[in-house]
Amino acid sequence: MALIGSALRDLRTGRFERTLSALTAAGAVVTAGEIYLSHDGASFGNKMMWWPVVVVPTAFPAGVAAVFSRRAAHTVLPLASAAIVVNGLQGTYLHWRGISQRPGGITRYNLESGPPPFAPLLASLVGGMGLLAAVLRREGPRPQGDS
Repeated sequence: MALIGSALRDLRTGRFERTLSALTAAGAVVTAGEIYLSHDGASFGNKMMWWPVVVVPTAFPAGVAAVFSRRAAHTVLPLASAAIVVNGLQGTYLHWRGISQRPGGITRYNLESGPPPFAPLLASLVGGMGLLAAVLRREGPRPQGDS
């Protein structure tokens, strides 16, 4: 019960950096796998489909490093996360462009059968979690020697 109370207190006071860094790393693995399978199903028909397969997994090592290092949480994690957010916004544009280029343009059928219109924004959420983790305070006592 004390562990739950401590976690709730950390959350209320904005001390959630390590936990959100770990969640970012885990989210990146799941999201990268889903992106790869979806784009592989489309045979990587456009070379731009490789970008999220390369960019999104960078949040995994950055998130793990941020769990153990305050410095990584304020340097590497925000860089990887910002790249993911930008790539997700780019992907949203490309998906909507792909939908609009299908016969009939933007129709309900094309929205349902074409590239998923909002899927890249879900990848951006992983990047957003990493950016948020970088501005939060660290949970627990400050470790010796960690800057």
